[in-house]
Amino acid sequence: MIAAAPGAYKLDFTGFLLCNTALREHAMIDVRPVFYISDGTGITAETIGHSVLTQFTDTHFESTRISFVDSEERAHETVARIREAGLRHGARPIVINSCVDADISAILVASGALMLDVFAPFIEPLERELGQTRQRHMGRAHGIVNFETYHRRIDAINFTLTHDDGQSLDYSDADVILVAVSRAGKTPTCIYLALHYGVRAANYPLTDEDLEHDRLPPRLRAYRQKLFGLTIDPTRLQQIRQERRPNSRYATLETCRREVAAAEAMLRAERIPTLSTTHTSIEEIASKVMGTLGIQREMF
Repeated sequence: MIAAAPGAYKLDFTGFLLCNTALREHAMIDVRPVFYISDGTGITAETIGHSVLTQFTDTHFESTRISFVDSEERAHETVARIREAGLRHGARPIVINSCVDADISAILVASGALMLDVFAPFIEPLERELGQTRQRHMGRAHGIVNFETYHRRIDAINFTLTHDDGQSLDYSDADVILVAVSRAGKTPTCIYLALHYGVRAANYPLTDEDLEHDRLPPRLRAYRQKLFGLTIDPTRLQQIRQERRPNSRYATLETCRREVAAAEAMLRAERIPTLSTTHTSIEEIASKVMGTLGIQREMF
C-alpha cells in the first residue's frame, strides 16, 4: 500500500542518533515516532498508515499528524519536528507521506526518517495503463471536487441529526434505520454513515413500552426493509450507562440484561438483521449495515 521514497533507505541514520547518546540510552526502545504528513488534511496518510502499522503489535507507535505542508518553509519546520522526535525517542522516525509536490517530499527526505510514500505504488502502473501522466493537485482527496456529492453528504448529516434518537419519526426518506436499546451505538454509527458515505441514517431507541411486546413498534413496521438492529453485551452496556447516569436504575446490570434480552428477542422474532457492537468498531458496523441492506455508496 505504501512504498519507500527513492534513496530513503540509503540515509545514514547512525550519526543522527549518536549525537545524543545519553538520551538514546534512556529512551524506550519499543516506542517509534510516526508522522503522517500531507499537503492537505492528512486523512489519507493517517488512514492508510494506521492500517499498516496495526500489523506490528510489538512496537508502540507515537503518532503525529501534520497537515497542510504545502510550502518549503512548512516542510523545513516539519523536518525539525521529525528530527527532534527521533532524538527524544532514540529511534528513527517513520514518515508516511501523501504530499504530491516532489520538492517538498525531497525536503522531508532530508530528515533522515524512513520515508513511506502513500501514492508511489500506484502512480507508475496507472500512468502506464491510462497512457497519461498524473497531475499534481494538492488536497483533492478531501476537498470539494464534486459539489453534488458534497451537498448530498451535508444533506445526509442534517437528516441524521434531525432523526437522531427518535426525534423525528418520518422515515420515508431514510436509507437505513438503526434499532436498539439506549447507548448501544446507534448515534455514532449513523453519524459515521452520513459523514463518510452520505447515507441518510436514522435511529430509533427501543423504550420500555416497546420492549413489552415481541413485535416491532407500529411506527417502524412500514419501514421493515430499512431496519437494522444493534445489540450489545449487557455488562458493557452497564459500564457505558454508568458513565452517563451513575448509580441510576437506568444503569443497573439488571436493567441492561432485561432490555438487551427483550430487544434481541424482538429482533429475532421479526427477522431483523442484527449485529453486536460490543467488540465491533464503528467502521465495521457501518460496513456490515451497508452490505446487509445493499446500500452502494462511494466513500467521500
